[in-house]
Amino acid sequence: MEDLYERVRRVLDEKVTPLLRAEGGFIKLIDVSEDGRVLVEMGGACAGCPFKQLTIKGFVERLVKQEVPEVREVQVLA
Repeated sequence: MEDLYERVRRVLDEKVTPLLRAEGGFIKLIDVSEDGRVLVEMGGACAGCPFKQLTIKGFVERLVKQEVPEVREVQVLA
């Protein structure tokens, strides 16, 4: 059975990365805590995008929580 980190990584790799890459950006998984907090880094076109927080909360967090219910929140590295 995959651990929490691997399950989150798989969702990001398979469902989030292709969409961000199409816009010139990327997302990198930094950490997944035992209490379900996910820390990611965004780069490329996403790094300076004024909609970065909206993308994280409205798209990435929603999708990850849907696929991995143990996730409580997704935060982006400042």
